[in-house]
Amino acid sequence: MPRVEHPAGGYKKLFETVEELSSPVTAHVTGRIPTWLRGSLLRCGPGLFEVGSEPFYHLFDGQALLHKFDFKEGHVTYHRRFVRTDAYVRAMTEKRIVITEFGTYAYPDPCKNIFSRSLGWFFSYFKGVEVTDNALVNVYPVAAAREAPDCVPAVLQVDLCKYVSVNGATAHPHIENDGTVYNIGNCFGKNFALAYNIIRIPPLQADKEDPMNKSEVVVQFPCSDRFKPSYVHSFGLTPNYIVFVETPVKINLLKFLSSWSLWGANYMDCFESNETMGVWLHVAEKKKGRLLNLKYRTSAFNLFHHINTYEDNGFLIVDLCTWKGFEFVYNYLYLANLRANWDEVKRQAEKAPQPEARRYVLPLSIDKADTGKNLVTLPYTTATATLRSDETIWLEPEVIFSGPRHAFEFPQINYRKYGGKPYTYTYGLGLNHFVPDRLCKLNVKTKETWVWQEPDAYPSEPIFVSHPDALEEDDGVVLSIVISPGAGPKPAFLLILNAKDMSEVARAEVEVNIPVTFHGLFKRAYENIP
Repeated sequence: MPRVEHPAGGYKKLFETVEELSSPVTAHVTGRIPTWLRGSLLRCGPGLFEVGSEPFYHLFDGQALLHKFDFKEGHVTYHRRFVRTDAYVRAMTEKRIVITEFGTYAYPDPCKNIFSRSLGWFFSYFKGVEVTDNALVNVYPVAAAREAPDCVPAVLQVDLCKYVSVNGATAHPHIENDGTVYNIGNCFGKNFALAYNIIRIPPLQADKEDPMNKSEVVVQFPCSDRFKPSYVHSFGLTPNYIVFVETPVKINLLKFLSSWSLWGANYMDCFESNETMGVWLHVAEKKKGRLLNLKYRTSAFNLFHHINTYEDNGFLIVDLCTWKGFEFVYNYLYLANLRANWDEVKRQAEKAPQPEARRYVLPLSIDKADTGKNLVTLPYTTATATLRSDETIWLEPEVIFSGPRHAFEFPQINYRKYGGKPYTYTYGLGLNHFVPDRLCKLNVKTKETWVWQEPDAYPSEPIFVSHPDALEEDDGVVLSIVISPGAGPKPAFLLILNAKDMSEVARAEVEVNIPVTFHGLFKRAYENIP
């Protein structure tokens, strides 16, 4: 990818507080919206970066703002509202930060203010711990027997701990075509040691009973460290297997439990890195809920997003967006860093773990006679898996995307048809020294890339929407919210790209700034679930 500079610092607009809208606004459309594109794009992210004179300090602290673009008969409207969480309502009522967030400590009562987060794990298991419900990371559907209003979808506060043995869940569940939801959360396993539970939430049945009442634990993965669970953001799922990647970024449970008495402590203070463990990969059979007794190991990296996972002739192919090394990438996502001038942004990014999209190949059966040999026999990958004398299987990846301080992140695929199956294409947000400045399409087989980019334009995660009559994997469009602060009176727009060649189809401009969003989904007008 060509090197692009951002000396004007327009990316700082991504981290500015905005007001919610009292009613939808009509977007100005250039180009032609495909007639089949009918429904709503929902996005979530922070929208309030300070309360009065009190600032939030980390990217994951700002109060949750839900965005909605509606598509109907070639017209587009935009609406947004803050999610009425307890954290938001209390902050607005008391005009100060009341509950501690990911990287910001709330001062009123240190005996009660401890945090947690839908981003990864949260420890609502501990009574007397006040947990933030500021869910700013993602939106995903769990069918419910109740209606949602037309303006912005209903947001229901659900405590998973009341339904199943799990303390929180990740922001990246897997959703099967029938509406079944799989997710992972931490728990206490045997002998009060920490473990990770895979949970299953069934789709809404004819009896209309709340699916949460029927949620269950499918399988439990052990933790590499009894009292220090790893940070987990996503996991892999195929028709027959579940893949959990345990990284060296750890939550120090003792620090967490004592932090209520430490003046100024927050969630970020409880992270530490295990500099010797590397990465452990765990596999379980999905239908039987049985762990495979195979010890996959590889060198250290941070992991937030799985691209896709699939099965092929006795192997699991696991494609990941990695960050090399054991230092926590979130250390570089404080707002002061992200709002810095371009030269300083680059200087900090030079020190951070470097990104790389990788393919790992996991053999599902081994023979001790193959000790010392590469077990991978698939002809299309250079990834290796070597059986060692201690019966661990050492994995070396195939690099499918790499560029100096350029990340391919927030990956999206044609999930409905190719999630958990062999695939060819993935779409990602290009991060240039942590600044999102391009949209990318990657052929994971040939490593060919296509890029959309404009000067001083800062897009968000690309959402792939398949054509209703698609015959090919990449037949559809890609949607992304873009801010372009130097482009005149309309500082933001919804971009529609042809998913085959990343050429522009249309854009819908609005006269308001739109801050950073993390994840979201497209809900077709005629679907009950996206």
